Amino acid sequence: MRRLAIVGLAGALAVAAAAAGARKASAEEPRDAAAAYNERCANRLAIAFLGKAAAADQMRSSDPRAEIDDYLATEDFRERFARFVNTEFNAAPGSTAVEDAPYYVAKRVLRDGLPWSEMFLGRFRISPIASTPAVFEDNDGLGYFRTYGWYARYEGNEESGLKLSTAYRIMNNVVGLELTAVTTSPNADQTAAGRRASPCNGCHFEGWYALDKVASILPKKGQAFDAYDGPPQEMLGGKMIRNDKELVVALVASENYYVHACRLAFTFLYGRKDNRCDGPTLDRCVDTFKAKKTMQSALASIAREPGFCE
Repeated sequence: MRRLAIVGLAGALAVAAAAAGARKASAEEPRDAAAAYNERCANRLAIAFLGKAAAADQMRSSDPRAEIDDYLATEDFRERFARFVNTEFNAAPGSTAVEDAPYYVAKRVLRDGLPWSEMFLGRFRISPIASTPAVFEDNDGLGYFRTYGWYARYEGNEESGLKLSTAYRIMNNVVGLELTAVTTSPNADQTAAGRRASPCNGCHFEGWYALDKVASILPKKGQAFDAYDGPPQEMLGGKMIRNDKELVVALVASENYYVHACRLAFTFLYGRKDNRCDGPTLDRCVDTFKAKKTMQSALASIAREPGFCE
């Protein structure tokens, strides 16, 4: 009986120890899970903003998102985002540095904490200093759209000199317009009359983005930026526009401008385009961006979403 009692006591002690261990493990598991989540979140944020893993102290932080404002103030972030924007806004790398004008203006806008609209409306001029492009103040500037390298790059090859490529590229950069060129036969009519025929008329003369209408208020190929002196033309859903500046002002005032900025921010952070499920995230970003105006505010809005670190 004593032996049985001792065995019984040992079994009871083992059960008690196991129970105590289970209680200890269950108490530690939430802390371990939280620490693991914070470490993952810190790494995700650092990689998204800076392109590199988080530092050890950042991975130990109980609030990784507290680092977002610091990340946005770094040169590493400005360099990374400016390169991203240049890739998004240009069809290919420029043959000269100044052709990649969005890169230089983006760095200036981010560095100075300017509204993102200054990318397109800022009074800037890009000129090389010792072969390296630099951004200067210029009363005749219009973001980077009047910088000669960019200006000449997208003049296009329309036979009458109409700058269809410039018109498209301005709308693409400011509001995210995306069109696909239609391949025509070698003997197809490439004039305005030919573009009025189907299927070309849809992109060139119909819709708010009608390329021929927008290009009609731009200077012709080879002309100075202020060469057009004709009357205002109706475009963008009924607006009367007389020059490139009025065009860009109207585009920046549109809802599409705000949505496009948040889509850029989303693509930069996630490494993919948004889809329908991301609608609420983009809606909150647009609200924030409208209030604060800066690209940094759009990026911070998306990065602070609960699902970003999941």
